[in-house]
Amino acid sequence: MSSPANISVRPYALDDIPRLFEAAIESREELGRWLPWCHPGYSIEDSRQWVESQLAAFPSGTQYSLVIVDAGNRLLGGCGLNHLDRPNLRANLGYWVRSSDCRRGVAVAAVKLLVAWAFANTDFCRLEVIASVENVPSQRVAEKAGAVREGVLRSRIKVQDRMHDAVIYSFVRGRPTPPIQS
Repeated sequence: MSSPANISVRPYALDDIPRLFEAAIESREELGRWLPWCHPGYSIEDSRQWVESQLAAFPSGTQYSLVIVDAGNRLLGGCGLNHLDRPNLRANLGYWVRSSDCRRGVAVAAVKLLVAWAFANTDFCRLEVIASVENVPSQRVAEKAGAVREGVLRSRIKVQDRMHDAVIYSFVRGRPTPPIQS
């Protein structure tokens, strides 16, 4: 799956282990603020365990994690569907981009590709993005990718041992996205 900006998403492969580690270490300060997996002690073994778990999860349909890469196969980040709620045809949609590639449209392109993939390859009807009210960059990605802001959920997520209110966005199969209002 590829976008006009030469960004593509694909399932993880074993040779992504060192590239994932490199991207995580580069981005630890920014990512660690929102994503607990990217902690100060993050190691190559953490990357290995993650990639190996995703090699099993994707084909079994328990989680759909993808690598974001450029035309040269440089690992730019990750995105995916998790917290799958199959009875209600709903999944959480998450994303991250390495620090050196932020603010270039990478996350927006990847989210659009992931949404298109999900609606073409799964039966999910609703994809949700949940971001801390303090994580404005993540909110902007959701909005630019076409998600609909539905509201604020009080004390919805725990980040860095503190509860955060969170904005919820959605992509809904077969429903057009209303224009962003300023």
